[in-house]
Amino acid sequence: MKCINKFGRSICVILTSFVLMANITGCGAKEYTFAYDRNRNNTSFSVASHTQGKTMAAFASGLCVASGDVSAGTDVDMSQATSAGLFDISSGKVIYAKNVHEKLNPASLTKILTALCALKYGNPDDVLTATENVNISESGAVKIGLAAGDTMTMDQALHALLLKSANDVAVMIAEHISGSVEGFAELMNDTANSLGATNSHFVNPHGLTDPNHYTTAYDLYLICNEAVKYDKITEIIHTSTYTSVYHDGNGGDKSIDVANSNAYIKGEIPSPDNVTVIGGKTGTTNAAGNCLVLYVRDNSGNPYISIIMQSSDRTTMYTEMTDLLSEIS
Repeated sequence: MKCINKFGRSICVILTSFVLMANITGCGAKEYTFAYDRNRNNTSFSVASHTQGKTMAAFASGLCVASGDVSAGTDVDMSQATSAGLFDISSGKVIYAKNVHEKLNPASLTKILTALCALKYGNPDDVLTATENVNISESGAVKIGLAAGDTMTMDQALHALLLKSANDVAVMIAEHISGSVEGFAELMNDTANSLGATNSHFVNPHGLTDPNHYTTAYDLYLICNEAVKYDKITEIIHTSTYTSVYHDGNGGDKSIDVANSNAYIKGEIPSPDNVTVIGGKTGTTNAAGNCLVLYVRDNSGNPYISIIMQSSDRTTMYTEMTDLLSEIS
């Protein structure tokens, strides 16, 4: 069910809520303040809800369900991360969970949902045109240097989005799909809610800090679990480098030359012998700390999603992630 315009999305949310009710019934700012109602918890729709010890089987079928922390049988040191999780997609087992329902700033992990919406409501061969709104002025924001009038395909844009984490490209994608960043944020929230990720609220497509922009490790699992169903996304996140040519407003050539920010894919950090890292997404801001989502497979080809949010620094984050991945048998 596609919901492109505002009216359509509203109807989609109503219908999605009705269906869910029918199925369900029976870096480092730890004191960061969220202006939005950060304590809201739509338990009526949440996959994590439990009633008298029974999970909501209809909606949670085939999904990992985590009602709280899980560490039994593991030897994971996650002392420097606020939240973390390891989810076995095939079996639906939560191998490890720490504060997976705590609402945190996701930084550029947001772009997983942006890519998901881009492919759900657009196509890789769509031609995107940049507006003046791509001129992001926030200090330290990663960009490829788009200017108004520049054009590129959605395929090129997704490579810049997921590999370099280009924030200006995220705005261009949002405006192409929904006409505005605000409209795209509505689409992001509708899409997240439809997946059961109801403890999240997104206000932009890139993850630059905003007090009303947050998600949880568990919601990121749900979003990533859907995103990796798109071959284009798994293809891109497994790519180490990408070079292409797009065009300015006069038809002149401009180059994209980007590298994957994922240290496992770049070969900077070895993954445990028991897993193959397919790819993932990094994210870092002062508010979010150091964050990482990975999609990996064990030696038998079984898929897993692992998540770390608000780790203390980049080196510690990768050490913790390797420790977490080592729990895959």
